[in-house]
Amino acid sequence: MALSLADLLGISGLHLKNLGSTRTPLTAAIDWVAVTELENPQSFLSGGELVLTTGARQGTADAQRSFVRQIKRAGAVGIGFGIGFEHDSVPPALLAEANRWAVPVVEVPYSTPFIAIGKLVADARSADHYAKLERLLREHQVLARSLLTGGGLPALLKKLGSMVATDLSVTQYGGEVAATSPGTTPDDAGWHAVALSTGKRDASTLWLRQPFHDDGIVDYARGLISIELNNVVQRRHSARQIAGQVISDIVRGTLEPADSAARLENLGISPTAKNFVLLVSTEESKFASLATITLPTELETSIAGTIDSEGRQELLLVVPTASGDPATLGRALSHQMYNLGITAPVGIGGAYSQANGLRWSYFEAREAATRGLEVNVPERLSLTSLLLASEDVPMADMAAEALGPLTAFDDAHGAELVETLETYLQLNGSVAAVAETLALHRNTVRYRLTQIAELTGYDPALTPDRVQLWLALAVRRLAPQS
Repeated sequence: MALSLADLLGISGLHLKNLGSTRTPLTAAIDWVAVTELENPQSFLSGGELVLTTGARQGTADAQRSFVRQIKRAGAVGIGFGIGFEHDSVPPALLAEANRWAVPVVEVPYSTPFIAIGKLVADARSADHYAKLERLLREHQVLARSLLTGGGLPALLKKLGSMVATDLSVTQYGGEVAATSPGTTPDDAGWHAVALSTGKRDASTLWLRQPFHDDGIVDYARGLISIELNNVVQRRHSARQIAGQVISDIVRGTLEPADSAARLENLGISPTAKNFVLLVSTEESKFASLATITLPTELETSIAGTIDSEGRQELLLVVPTASGDPATLGRALSHQMYNLGITAPVGIGGAYSQANGLRWSYFEAREAATRGLEVNVPERLSLTSLLLASEDVPMADMAAEALGPLTAFDDAHGAELVETLETYLQLNGSVAAVAETLALHRNTVRYRLTQIAELTGYDPALTPDRVQLWLALAVRRLAPQS
């Protein structure tokens, strides 16, 4: 424990005498001992020192009073005046000025060397430093053990919170990862933010509610938390890949019903309970962040999976209906993505049970996401989604057969037959509207429609054929690749 002037006065071997006012406190901790004979030592002091002097440069009352004022401005804890050298006693002018500014003054007899006082203060500081290091090492071991024994971030934060005597929260991608008081939203006003380095642009932060006590343990803890966050991200990524593979197999209809149910249960999805799907599709450049995103607290009970489909990657959440309103949960996910700079639409599927219900919900969510709103709630079950979810109807093969000649012709000749067909169907078969939209002559549009009919065998002008082509385009847009 650091020594104070009161502690030094209590050491009989030093023979020190307090000459200052009885109202002047002597309890301030002494950080260091400074020996000086300068008239103005202020620029050489940093505060917290006990200044020892023999008064060699303080021959006049003005010099003595000036010396006290410099000591006061420097923030020193007091003056130790050595007698028997230049002065037989502490000068009255120095004492009067010291009492005026509440600066403690201690008389140091000729028999007491200044180095004895300096050694005592240094030994006390060293003992304090050693005790602090021992305490930090013990605390380091406690924090590391909390991770190594499987407690994870919640256990580490609980231990750290007791050490710094405050509430803690770790956020990543703008969402809470772990906290001593879950659900608390930290803010800059009442919380102190400590940036965590994970090697990723995930805005990971350790928040400490103010006030708190930190003796150096927070710096060590931030390193442990950063390592654990990286581990959490890796585990999350692996788990979502595994879940995505299972869900992808179910969506493609490659599993038997009993096998599908067993695999869903292994993922923690009850086949008999109703679940709905939240789906986000992004480009590859943004998928790394989306694939490892921290889910909002409201979606913690959902099962997340990642699926590769047609050159785009999908994050799919299977959410129990008991979790809440699908639109509200979709908005929570969208807000979380916004914090990452991802603005992809969220598609919502209907709530169904069993593996085939999951297929229906997936295709509904996928079709809903194409509407482009921030959050897209499911409409009534479309014919396309229903046919895609059916294991007995080879819709993808039928679509490939119908559109294959068009895509092959486009690739070979740099034509735009598929785009023309899509625009024609979207504009309800209006040749004039297609020509205006695509900046083409009407005869060019008619010629292309003739080419489409000749290549596919389906005439877009006929209602049955138009339905066939519309379904083929919808399947091409929605169906996952085999």
